Amino acid sequence: MEKKSTKIAYGIALGIIVVLLVILKVTYPDGVAGTVWSLLPPAVAIVLALISKEVYSSLFLGVLTGSLLVANFKPWETVRVFIGGGEDECSYGLISNVGDSWNVGILIFLVILGIMVDLMNKGGGSAAFGRWAKKTVHTRAGAQLLTMLLGVLIFIDDYFNCLTVGSVMRPVTESHKISRAKLAYVIDATAAPVCMLAPVSSWAAAVSGFVDDSYISGIQMFIKQIPYNYYCLLTLVMIIVISVLNIDYGPMLTHEYNAQVKDDLYTTEHRPFAGADDYEEGNAKSSVLDLILPVLVLIVMCIIGLIYTGGYFDGASFMDAFADADAATGLCLGSIVALVFTFIYFWVRKAIGFEKSFESVPNGFIQMVSPIMILSFAWTLGSLTKGGLASGDFVNNLLANAGALMNFLPAIIFVLSAVIAFATGTSWGTISIMAPIVCQVFDYGVEPHLCVVGLAACCAGGVCGDHCSPISDTTIMASAGAHCYHINHVATQLPYAITVVCVSFVGFILAAFVRSAVICLIIEIALMIAVLLVIRSIVAKKHAGIFEEMRKADEALKNA
Repeated sequence: MEKKSTKIAYGIALGIIVVLLVILKVTYPDGVAGTVWSLLPPAVAIVLALISKEVYSSLFLGVLTGSLLVANFKPWETVRVFIGGGEDECSYGLISNVGDSWNVGILIFLVILGIMVDLMNKGGGSAAFGRWAKKTVHTRAGAQLLTMLLGVLIFIDDYFNCLTVGSVMRPVTESHKISRAKLAYVIDATAAPVCMLAPVSSWAAAVSGFVDDSYISGIQMFIKQIPYNYYCLLTLVMIIVISVLNIDYGPMLTHEYNAQVKDDLYTTEHRPFAGADDYEEGNAKSSVLDLILPVLVLIVMCIIGLIYTGGYFDGASFMDAFADADAATGLCLGSIVALVFTFIYFWVRKAIGFEKSFESVPNGFIQMVSPIMILSFAWTLGSLTKGGLASGDFVNNLLANAGALMNFLPAIIFVLSAVIAFATGTSWGTISIMAPIVCQVFDYGVEPHLCVVGLAACCAGGVCGDHCSPISDTTIMASAGAHCYHINHVATQLPYAITVVCVSFVGFILAAFVRSAVICLIIEIALMIAVLLVIRSIVAKKHAGIFEEMRKADEALKNA
């Protein structure tokens, strides 16, 4: 926040927030829980982050605003709510969220992945994969599509997806001069959207648990909504089209221009992972297997960990075990086994010495400090908004009287879910609020089609808001996986996400009237491609010189 204009804008924003809080204190003497103002704390964090480009202070002030509202402006109570401790009104605070067993499991999982990534770098696995990819992948489009393919294959969990794909593909995309912002977008776009389309994933398990199973099982309902989940499906279509046709626009165009023409992968001066991209060659015998085998073991062990926590080894079926899985515990267990395997594997291979291998423990933790801090604040902000300020009650009241809007309700649910997920930074939390409401509004026994489309709209909106939000855990993980400055990732992917939102909105209106999943999906894909072609034509005319420089740089790279 160095520019004078930015400081002025930040100061004005803070002034407006203070005035607004004073007005709320006078207008709502009993508190703002259950009103539209329950969404104010995340709005504060998001607005300040976008103005200042600094996420820590913005999240801190958002949490402080939420604590103030939950405590109904009592100074000492505000401090108690902010700090938290797990009892009564303080259960939404920082300590409560960081100390939550599920959240602790995720933090341990992150640290273990950080250690594994550092081990694979030291053992030469990342460098070997980079050498193989340089020989095999000859174009920027190929590098982006390979990143997408890897993201699609790792469909178990979004956290796992973000960090694993990032660690594997950073050296590959770097060799093809793909900006960190573009890598972060592709990672983010194949994390939550892919998990929401995979019946065997931690997301499918979570969503199926939120659905009323009076007429149909939760997992069956989840599978039925997949063809109507336009945001997730069209996001994948968009990655393919922009990669193959080399379409860039908005702030992403600047980042890609700098990467290709100026050899600057970052554009801004921020380097949150400075030094972490200095890949080590390992010994001369290092091979692609030194990266692929640990990753494969990690995938298998995480799947086993998930079904273990779901009771598979106690007699539950595979799908039921996934539906009842504890994602945090399962991923934590699986990653610990994979980490032990990775240590032993590199010792046996004599790729790393005993002492050097344990240097990866603090190094891996250090790489994850930034996302851990952001996640801690983001979880607290979401907890204050959903629990302390009862934002779910506001949403429920908003949808209570749909009336003649019934056929347009899926599109409205999509937008509303996106807004809530954007404000709270959580798709799971949003879906947990909206899915039961959808099942109430659209009784599956009376209107099964609209119930399925409504659930798809709810899930798509949750992923959409989560995908766009700067306080979303998966957005934070994508930035960490790509080693991209977080605000750069948010700013560059927002225009892309909004493009998909507009096309998806049309799809949910269409699906309520045209009751054929296949026809609607074909129309949506065609519309998505047409919109991107129109955007390319407009941007190409406006930035003809830039595109010519990028084309020449790409040709030079191919001939090198």
